[in-house]
Amino acid sequence: MKKALLILTACFIVAGFASAVAAADVKMVLATGGTAGTYYPFGGGMAKIWNSKIPGMNVTAQATGASVENVRLVNRGEAELAIVQSDTIDFAFNAKEAFKEKLTKMAVLAVLYPEVIQVVVRGDSKIDSFDDLKGMKVGVGAPGSGTEANFRQLSDGYGLKKEDTKAQYLSFSESAEQFKDKHIDAFVVTAGIPNAAIMDIGTQHSVRIINIADDKAASIVKKYPFLSPFTIPANTYKNQTSPVKTVAVNAVLIASTDVKEDVVYNIVKSLFENQSELAATHAKGKELNLKNASSGVSIPFHPGAVKYYKEKGLMK
Repeated sequence: MKKALLILTACFIVAGFASAVAAADVKMVLATGGTAGTYYPFGGGMAKIWNSKIPGMNVTAQATGASVENVRLVNRGEAELAIVQSDTIDFAFNAKEAFKEKLTKMAVLAVLYPEVIQVVVRGDSKIDSFDDLKGMKVGVGAPGSGTEANFRQLSDGYGLKKEDTKAQYLSFSESAEQFKDKHIDAFVVTAGIPNAAIMDIGTQHSVRIINIADDKAASIVKKYPFLSPFTIPANTYKNQTSPVKTVAVNAVLIASTDVKEDVVYNIVKSLFENQSELAATHAKGKELNLKNASSGVSIPFHPGAVKYYKEKGLMK
């Protein structure tokens, strides 16, 4: 009788343990971007770290239309995590640009790295400045994307109206194909450097990134403070022997406000404690910087992230 009781008790303990493990399992979707951009492989690298370092964690990196779509996915509860541009979350939180109502069911986990606005033309193109895009066919990003918004911000800074350019609403990969086939004269990429789509084109075609003049950059940043001047170092791309001046936004990791504090804390903690693994997976991982992770955005941080940054002395 005692033996039977012990076996029964042991069964209950095992069953209870299994139930606790199951309850601890966390399945989440990380919304990234197109497969030709930086978000998708970078997001895959982060998901790999979380899944291997946090017990019970199962994050799937999902290809999407990038920032604007990602914000909506998180606010609709269709993704728990997302990588977005700092300007896009500002627009969404304050019902600007493509957003007709405030989307506030999201919070920041970390600023990841600068995203550089790059206007790509052919090496032998007569286009030397943004002004020269007048009358040209330009791939400006997917409709409603952060890249499209950035194109409009640059156009505004240069005094170009919507009808001054023949805007083609294409994703990074679509722009790359159209550019290769000479169906468009230029295209815009807002992404970390070096960008895979630009590098791919550069292996077969001569390309240039056009400069944004200092005075224009200053006026653009003044009007759009979520942008900042940025210099692309020489030799970032093939045959790019000189630095290129432009402007940049930040890539930001956000989460739904429904995600629990302890889950977010573990996500942020494991991300920074395993940066070397992320850097080995993707070059942008080298730019992840704890000192820069808690500033440079305009919407609130998630309580789980705040807890971690307070521990590190980065927040009061």
